[in-house]
Amino acid sequence: MNEWTLTELDLEYISLGAAILGTGGGGDVYSGKLRAWQQMRAGRRIRIISPDALQDDDLVISVGGIGAPTVGFEKFERGDECYRAMRAIEKAVGKNAVALMTDEIGGGNAIEPMIAAALADLPVVDVDGMGRAFPELQMNTFFIYGMLPSPCALCDEKGNTIVYTEAVSPLWMERLARASTIAMGCTAGMALPPITGKQIKAWGVKYTISQSWRLGEAVIRARAEKRDSVAAILKHEHGKLLFRGKVVDVKRWTTGGFARGKLEIDGFSDFQRRSLQIEFQNENLIASVDGIVVATAPDLICIVDSETGRPISTEETRYGLRIAVLGLPATPLFRTTEALAVVGPRAFGYDLDYQPLGDYVMPEPKVKP
Repeated sequence: MNEWTLTELDLEYISLGAAILGTGGGGDVYSGKLRAWQQMRAGRRIRIISPDALQDDDLVISVGGIGAPTVGFEKFERGDECYRAMRAIEKAVGKNAVALMTDEIGGGNAIEPMIAAALADLPVVDVDGMGRAFPELQMNTFFIYGMLPSPCALCDEKGNTIVYTEAVSPLWMERLARASTIAMGCTAGMALPPITGKQIKAWGVKYTISQSWRLGEAVIRARAEKRDSVAAILKHEHGKLLFRGKVVDVKRWTTGGFARGKLEIDGFSDFQRRSLQIEFQNENLIASVDGIVVATAPDLICIVDSETGRPISTEETRYGLRIAVLGLPATPLFRTTEALAVVGPRAFGYDLDYQPLGDYVMPEPKVKP
């Protein structure tokens, strides 16, 4: 089996690309990158394998953080929460995982499985369940297309572990896990039910670690060559420039275990005398220009610095920032009727039909089977 062993530079690229794909959420990438570097400097390896290399009956466990990103900026992990959650799932099912993965490539949750995998000396599969970040547990392709919602495990930095042995639906698993996460201080490490190699190949959003690497590398190379970093992102992701402007108002609050809010941007350059509004729940969900909707979930609404292309999360957004708002196409796995019921505009309370921004292009893998 071919493996791609990451270097510190690889993690730099991946963390930048994942932060862009996080659509404002997914957890803090910077602290995750530092903790992953720490594992490398301790002599541990972070290895990536192709989903196509898995045997159909191989068991893989998805791990990541759950909670409100605004809290995660102040409440750092102990470092082994996801590792302990993964071990709790192995104990619950009586089988060991052959690899780990993330359920969302966006934001810091791209890095969390790498830290747990380094501790366990397991590879990480080049796949996820979103191709972005979403605020709720049930909003990934594996649950949408048939993965059982339990067992799941939660671990916090204090040493507490909760294993949910049975849940009637992914939505109920989300509700139970969210309530426990709030009790744990609004952040925790989580492990999802084991998934087989066959299911990953059928339902996974493939090669998204490779996608993050290539996206981050494209932005850093554009900066070095003094080219337009925003244009580099749009070219790489086949995206659309939705707006350029200055943030003039931000309303943000933490409730129910989520960071929610709205922001308003006044346009400049080609968007002068126009205004854009974005609403978010951990991640950016809907964008409107002068009251007309221009993008909605599940397509990606990404905010980056208008000059450098640096991704700006929902908790970082503040008055005066000069930004570009980008729309990137979502995976076709999110464009089916059954998926849109879970991740489309109406799933978030907006009485709108989803209008795709463009065609999704499969990322090129960095590692072959």
